[in-house]
Amino acid sequence: MTIKNALAEKVWAVIGATHKTDKFGYKIYKCLKEHGYEVYPVNPNVTSIDGDTCYPSLSALPVVPSVVDFVVPEAAGLAAVDECKQLGIKMIWLQPGADKPAVLAKAKEVGLDYIQDCVLVQLP
Repeated sequence: MTIKNALAEKVWAVIGATHKTDKFGYKIYKCLKEHGYEVYPVNPNVTSIDGDTCYPSLSALPVVPSVVDFVVPEAAGLAAVDECKQLGIKMIWLQPGADKPAVLAKAKEVGLDYIQDCVLVQLP
């Protein structure tokens, strides 16, 4: 899948979303929302972001997102790849820093499409 195809999908989740406004997990979540995406924050350590419910896992979301944006360290990324596979999610977007070799290898192994890029750079 290309960046253009991924950005055409309108239901996203951001794993590693946070209420800390200086962090990329916050900036990416806000940017997607501001661009009209239906976006769900996922972080087991945060209950809400700007008044929006933050979910502890992908499985807890009220919908299955089309794209999952990863803003997490390697261990969390590896677990999230498994959860994406279980939920039938086909596309993941790996932010710089989340695209560790082990995460890429696991995504390939389970058959996920992935993009390695920064959403903040790619959104117009």
